[in-house]
Amino acid sequence: MKLYVNEVSSATARVRIALALKGLKVEEERVTIFGDDAASRKPEYRALNPQGLVPALLTDNGWLITQSLAIIDYLDQIVPEPPLLPSEPEQRAFARSVALAIAAEIHALLPPRIGTRLRSFPGVGPEEVASWNRHWVSEGLSAVEALIARRRTGRFTVGDRPSIADIVLFPQTVGATRVGLDVAQWPNIAEIAGHCRAIPAFAENAPASFR
Repeated sequence: MKLYVNEVSSATARVRIALALKGLKVEEERVTIFGDDAASRKPEYRALNPQGLVPALLTDNGWLITQSLAIIDYLDQIVPEPPLLPSEPEQRAFARSVALAIAAEIHALLPPRIGTRLRSFPGVGPEEVASWNRHWVSEGLSAVEALIARRRTGRFTVGDRPSIADIVLFPQTVGATRVGLDVAQWPNIAEIAGHCRAIPAFAENAPASFR
């Protein structure tokens, strides 16, 4: 398998963490994502992945799987142990809902292409984009903190085993620090991130700003 990656990307970190938890090794190809000459914008990469995003996984059967959560689901199916989703239906749904609250509601507003578009409007510069990022990360993680506080009973988001919720949450805490936010304001999230950081699969595959 071949994984197209960028070391700063939190979405890439999610897949790398999942691979490490599964004990899987893949070939990696770096794709630059910043600037007008980024490889992600070029026809060669768009021919492979029309979205121009990372990560993307090329399977041994020649299928290209895009979107980190879809890739993680695929990995969980081809290598069932250790499972990345709880077995109990409500807990399983909760883990997915936390992962989606981050991937779809926070991260989707932060990629480089969003900042590039914002800066194209009059009066919007780097400071305004930074404020935009802090706002959506803060609002999103505050909601996730409230959700987790209602249900958390173990060391991680759902119980005492890392799940897809933690795989998505941990890189986002790195992103929160990157934009200047103190994760300690969200005590459950901060504690979970600390437990994740103690696991090599998480610490060694975090976005570049943590490593």
